[in-house]
Formats: sequence, structure tokens, C-alpha cells
Amino acid sequence: MKLILIGYMGSGKSSIGEKLSEVLNVPFKDLDSEIEKQEDSRITDVFSKKGEIYFRKIEKEVLKKTISKKENFVLATGGGTPCYADSMAFMSKMENVVTIYLKTSLDTLCERLFAEKAKRPLIAHLKSEGEVNDFIRKHLFERSYYYNQADLIVETENESIEKIVEKIILKLF
Repeated sequence: MKLILIGYMGSGKSSIGEKLSEVLNVPFKDLDSEIEKQEDSRITDVFSKKGEIYFRKIEKEVLKKTISKKENFVLATGGGTPCYADSMAFMSKMENVVTIYLKTSLDTLCERLFAEKAKRPLIAHLKSEGEVNDFIRKHLFERSYYYNQADLIVETENESIEKIVEKIILKLF
């Protein structure tokens, strides 16, 4: 089974994905890392040098190539991955694929992302916590349509990584 973690940036897809793959004894993949390998460049550089449209095109290509592999794994996607092109529809129609939305509150996302905004190309330019909050609120509103199409929705609020992994496993099996 291929488990695809979706959700807004800062929702814990990578941290939870690594732990989930360890518990299930399957490989962990990070879509951003796969893109960086293909492009031989960091995501921030791809965004700044080639733009978001180019990035989304490559993201879709790498997603399809990764999911089409025969092996089972846990994949952490980027926050926007399910929202562009036909990516969510593609993931939903694939056999042996389960999409899991890590649903995280606006306040938690703002707190996490403001602290690390320099590493996030989409929000690096924002100056204040209020600007980050407004940006995330707007994005969550736009993206929730796609996120809520996931096979499983897992609330992450005030839960440890271990507890979230346990919730996912209980919903799966």
C-alpha cells in the first residue's frame, strides 16, 4: 500500500511520514526531495529561478512517476501538491493508494510557519505574524476542497507524532 500524506505546509507530513514508515517498515519518500534530485537544485532555488508554474509542472510529473512505482511506501507531499493540475484526482484513482489529510489548526500552522518562514518560499516575503496568518487562512480556504477529498482525515491538534501515527494505523487496519 502507498500512503500519501497531504495537508498544509507545517502540518507535520514529513515528521509523521518518517515515523509512520518506520512503524510499518516501508520506505519513506518526500516529494520535495524527489523533485530536488530530479532538478539537481533546492526547492527554494527552483521557485526563485524558474517560478511557481514551472515548479508545479515538475511536481506533478515527479508525483506521477513516484506513485507509479511498484513498491509500497509512505510519501509526504508538498502543501499545494493535491491542489494543482489533476494531482488529487490522479492520487484518488490509483489502486493501492490511500491519501491521508493531516488536518492542523490555523493557529498551530501560523505558530510553526512564522518561526521557519525563511525556509518556506511561499511565505518567506511575509513580515509579520498577522500577514502569515492572513496568507495561511486564505490558502486553507482555497485548498480545503482538495484536502477534504482524502481517503482519511486525521486531526493532529495537540497530539504527539506517535499518537498521530497510531490514529492513522487504527484508521487503516
